[in-house]
Amino acid sequence: MSIFNQPIATRAGEVTSLEPLRPKTLLLVNVASACGLTPQYKGLEALQLKYEGRGFSVVGFPCNQFMGQEPGTAEEIQEFCSTTYGVTFPLMEKIDVNGEGQHPIYAELNKVTDAQGYSGEIRWNFEKFLVASDGTVTRFNPEIEPEDPVIVGAIEAALQ
Repeated sequence: MSIFNQPIATRAGEVTSLEPLRPKTLLLVNVASACGLTPQYKGLEALQLKYEGRGFSVVGFPCNQFMGQEPGTAEEIQEFCSTTYGVTFPLMEKIDVNGEGQHPIYAELNKVTDAQGYSGEIRWNFEKFLVASDGTVTRFNPEIEPEDPVIVGAIEAALQ
C-alpha cells in the first residue's frame, strides 16, 4: 500500500490523494492549533517558503486525538493557521492518526522507525515524516523543531 494512492479530503472537503504531490519531497505533519508545540507552525512555514521552489512541500494533517488540542472546524483551523502563522502549505481534513479510525496514510507512516528506534503510534502533535521523491521516509520526534539542523539536513539531502 502506498501513502500516495490513499484517498484523503482537503480541508475544503475535496477528495484527493498525495499522488499529485509525489514528484515533491514532502514533510507530513499531524498538527494542532491549541498545543504547546503549535508555534512549530512558524518553522514549518519557514521551511515551506525556503524550499518550495526546489520541489518541497509541507502537508499538515489536523488531528484532535491528543487532549482535544485541535477542536476547530476546517474553516477555523485554516483561519487560525493563516492569520496567526501565515501558513501557505496545504492542510488536509482533520483525521485520526492512531487507533481504530486511523487514516490509512498514518497506518503506513506509523511503521517507520525514527533515529531513536521508535516506531508505532504517533506520540503527540507535530510528529514529522519526511517523504523523499523516491519514497524513502524519515521519521522525526514531535519535539524536534522544524528548522532543527537534523530536519534541514534531511530535506537538503532529499532535494539533491
